[in-house]
Amino acid sequence: MSAGRFPTLCPLVTACALLVGSVATLADDRAGWPEEVLLGTASLGGTYQVYGDGLVTRLIDELGVEAVSQATGGPYHNMTLVHTGVADLGLVTLGPARELWDGEAEFAPGEEMRDVRALFPMYQTPFHVVTLAGSGVESIADLSGKRVGVGPMGGTCAAYWPQFLEALGVEDVHLQYAGANHLTDYLTSRLSDAFAFCAGLPIGAFERLERRREVHMFGLTEQQQATLLESFPVSPFEIPADVYASMDAPHASVAFWNFAIGHKDLPESFVYEVMKLVLDHPEAMEAIHPAAAETRAEHLDKNSVIWFHPGAVRYYEEQGLEVPTAMLPPEMRPDEEAEDAADVAADDASDETPSDTAD
Repeated sequence: MSAGRFPTLCPLVTACALLVGSVATLADDRAGWPEEVLLGTASLGGTYQVYGDGLVTRLIDELGVEAVSQATGGPYHNMTLVHTGVADLGLVTLGPARELWDGEAEFAPGEEMRDVRALFPMYQTPFHVVTLAGSGVESIADLSGKRVGVGPMGGTCAAYWPQFLEALGVEDVHLQYAGANHLTDYLTSRLSDAFAFCAGLPIGAFERLERRREVHMFGLTEQQQATLLESFPVSPFEIPADVYASMDAPHASVAFWNFAIGHKDLPESFVYEVMKLVLDHPEAMEAIHPAAAETRAEHLDKNSVIWFHPGAVRYYEEQGLEVPTAMLPPEMRPDEEAEDAADVAADDASDETPSDTAD
């Protein structure tokens, strides 16, 4: 080989070596990644469905993983699916998540679903109501004796609207359980008097309804808001007047924060890449749904329920954000605290009774 060919060959060999090294590193980084990722969302027509479908598309297009979104009953269902390993990822509101985390859910009493880990904050879910204009239902008090859709069984709205109405002294409500799209059809067919829902704003089903019919939307009075804030683990929220064309003034409401969750055994590298995908490019998530304006790393402090996944902790720490010790998974805590958490988990396991809640 002539000496004159070395200057050309050496860079080529170097580039090939770097390429091989990069491929090897990529393969190492993806070791243990799930072959297919299943993400639990909620009913069609709700914000979870739009947000989750968009996230799955980004996982496929930008991370190159096989991913599927699955319509579910919502947060209670998603916590169960992720805890049992049926789903890899899910979307939850922290109210239902706390019930299942602490073993206080009515359908699974005593079963603490702690094989779930928190990933990233999504947005807040406020509660509000839509009716057809001229229906005579114009406020929360008017719901007494009426047929009211509250979302699908197992969803946040279906779980909390009945409790809210009881706390506010609204009696004899005939509750209807179905997905968001179905409940808007109930309204237009006069099979319902009102649709009381909760989701990230704007709610697609509400928007479609107001394009088809004249509607009336309302939230809470200040006194009703104060009553719910005192009685439930919710935050005050104001629905802006410009969210829907049918609104001409802000509505008082209350809200839960939503977080994405994953199974505790998901590889750290996979979760870390999901965190980067979502939080490094907020504009891409906002293009999926406007509610993602709140999908920001600094809102990690809104989660005081579910331990964060190590891959999420790594991401937050690289952003200069501190995850509270109480929200670290046991394996990442100081030795003494980790031992205490392990003892609690062992005690819980010894007391655990079989459950038939998993799908």
